[in-house]
Amino acid sequence: MLHLGLVGYPLEHSLSPKIHTAALRECGLDGDYSLFPIHPDDEDGLKDLLARVRSGEITGINVTIPHKQNVIPFLDELTPTAEAIGAVNTIYLRDKRLIGDNTDADGFLLDLKRFIGNRESKIANQKSALILGAGGSARAVVYALINDGWNLAIAARRIEQAQELASYYNDVESIELTSKIQSFEFRLVVNTTPIGMIPNINQSPWPEGLQFPHQAMIYDLVYNPRETKLVKDGCAAGLSATTGLGMLIEQAALSFEIWTGCNPSRDILFASINQ
Repeated sequence: MLHLGLVGYPLEHSLSPKIHTAALRECGLDGDYSLFPIHPDDEDGLKDLLARVRSGEITGINVTIPHKQNVIPFLDELTPTAEAIGAVNTIYLRDKRLIGDNTDADGFLLDLKRFIGNRESKIANQKSALILGAGGSARAVVYALINDGWNLAIAARRIEQAQELASYYNDVESIELTSKIQSFEFRLVVNTTPIGMIPNINQSPWPEGLQFPHQAMIYDLVYNPRETKLVKDGCAAGLSATTGLGMLIEQAALSFEIWTGCNPSRDILFASINQ
């Protein structure tokens, strides 16, 4: 029997159990998917959980905020993707070694291309994006976009964190969210912070009163609620906007395939979250 799960904090509103339970059912696999809420300061709890993966008691673990970087010291090896990103969202055991991988980057890019759709040819020469936040999710988004040929800038409440992430790459800069933002011709704004997530649904990472970049598309990694304040405000400004629900499905399916070798139907996974 497969025992899978998600570690992060908080986790009360996670949709991952529904998604992975549907994947197990579709693939005809006997298993379960559990939530492991571990406080950001509980290093022993995190270490003990990963020991259960190492022992084979747990087959695989997903990792979400705030542990995508916290887990790294307890792992034996990172895949090239996870190492390049500097963050982990998928953990499994191979040849008695605890491996950290990252499916966030591929999951994000797959869903972003779906969101952009037939507009991709129109922005081919204007692929400029603003990333809000500089944590583990931001690292995956930056990695994905750079490899897809985008020019990037990063804005975060902790300026030093944004500067540190920007310094990993050539031609990525750290900027502040001020009225000067209008001088940049961003075609995409991506929120990688948890701001706006349930229960704080009236919050937005975008400063009140600040205009969005002209003609930008808004992609909010927050998916719960289904329409965040950032997405609502973007639509009210006449922009195309979406949450990260599609990315959640894509990264989950990619993780599930790593653990089981089975590639579940995205339609079935999408249907599971509406049940």
